[in-house]
Amino acid sequence: MPSDAVRRLAAEPVDHRFKGLPPDAEAAGLSVGELAAQARDLHDGGFTTPVLTLDADALTHNLTVLGEYAARHHLAFAPHGKTCMAPQLFERQLEHGAWGITAAVPHQARVYRAFGIQRIFLANELVDPAALRWVAAELAADPAFRFVCYVDSVRGVELMDRALRGQPARVDVVVELGAGEGARTGARTDEDCRAVADAVAGAPTLRLVGIAGYEAEVPDPDPEKVHAWLRRLTGLAVEFDKAGRFGEDVEEIVVSAGGSAWFDAVADVFGELPELSRPVLRLLRSGAYVSHDHGWYSRLTPFNRIPGEGALRPAFRLWTQVVSRPSPTQAFVNAGKRDIAYDLGLPEAELVRDALTGEERPATGVRVVKLSDQHAWLETGSADDVQVGDWVALGMSHPCTIFEKWPLIPVVSSDGAVREYVRTFF
Repeated sequence: MPSDAVRRLAAEPVDHRFKGLPPDAEAAGLSVGELAAQARDLHDGGFTTPVLTLDADALTHNLTVLGEYAARHHLAFAPHGKTCMAPQLFERQLEHGAWGITAAVPHQARVYRAFGIQRIFLANELVDPAALRWVAAELAADPAFRFVCYVDSVRGVELMDRALRGQPARVDVVVELGAGEGARTGARTDEDCRAVADAVAGAPTLRLVGIAGYEAEVPDPDPEKVHAWLRRLTGLAVEFDKAGRFGEDVEEIVVSAGGSAWFDAVADVFGELPELSRPVLRLLRSGAYVSHDHGWYSRLTPFNRIPGEGALRPAFRLWTQVVSRPSPTQAFVNAGKRDIAYDLGLPEAELVRDALTGEERPATGVRVVKLSDQHAWLETGSADDVQVGDWVALGMSHPCTIFEKWPLIPVVSSDGAVREYVRTFF
C-alpha cells in the first residue's frame, strides 16, 4: 500500500511546473490524481509537446525481472534511487522485494526519509557534519531505521567521529575498496582498507559492518578483471571477519557491489562467499534497470551475456513534434538539451506519428544529428519521412539524466491512456 506521503502526491495541482501536461487541466484546477482518473489519451487528451512518457507494461516487466533475478541468486537488493528519485517507484521496488534504497548524497537520503524509506545504503563517503548530525538524529528518533555509508580514509573516519561526538546514535559504515588506480573513490590497497578499518575501531561513534565497492570502475573492465576485483572484495570480507574486525554487536556482515552493467559478475562471486561468523547481506545496487534505455544500457546490460536469465525493456519515450522542415533532408523538432538526456549519446528516432491520420510508423530514414537548447536537428532520407506537425518519438540513453529533466512523467498504458504520473525529486 502507498504511504501517506506518496498518496499526497496525487493532491498536487496540475500547473506550470510540469512540462507537457494538458493546459486545460490547469485551467480546470485539477489535481494530479484527478487528471489520472480521467485516463486521458496521450495523443488526443490535450498533452503538449515535448512530453516524456513511461511505458506502464515495461516498468512492471523491469521491476519483476530484476526482483526475481536478485531473489534467484540470493541477493538482497537496494536499487540506486539516484536514477529516478521517484518515491512512487521506490515503493514499487520495495514491493518487488527490495531490501532498501541506495543513495549517493545526503539530499537523496532526506527525500527517502520524507517518504518513509526505512533502509538506506549511502554508496558514498559522508563527512559533512550537518548531514551526519541529521543521520544520527534520524537513527535516534526511529529505532527501525537502518543507515549504512562508505568510509575510505583515516581522515574521513576522524572527521565523521568528530562530527558525531555527543550525538544520540552511532553510524554504521562499510570500508569502500577502490576499483584501481585512476578509478573513483575507495581505498586503493588492501592495507589501506585495513588502516581504515582500524580507524573505525577506534571511533566510538562508528560501527564497521562490512565491505563494499563499485565494480564498473575497474579500469578497462572485462569479465575476468571484474570477477578478480570482486574476489578481492569478498576476500577482504572473509579476512576482516576472521580477524574480528566486525564488532560483537554486528548482527550481519554487509558485502555490497553492483551497478547495472555487471550484476551477473556480482551474483557469480557473491555466490562463492563462504559461511562467515554471522549472516551475510549480499547487497546488489543496480538502479538503471527500472526504466532501462534505448542505447547505453541496452548495450551494457548483463542480460546480453545471460539471455536465459531475462531481459529488460526500454520504458522511456520522448514525444516531440516537427515544427520546421526547411529542406527535404532536414527537419527540426521542439525538444533539445533542456528536455533530452545527451551525456551518453544523441537520442534515436523511434517512431513517427502522422499529424493528420494518427498512424504510427517506424522512423526509418530519420536521424538526430545535433541538439540545440530547444531543438533537435533531424537528418532525413527523403521529403516523405516526416512533415510539419508530425509527432516523433525519441529513445534516449542514461536513465539518470532522463528522469532528472522531468518533474512529473505520464505513465502510458497499452491502450494509450495515462492513468498514473510519476513525480521526481531532484
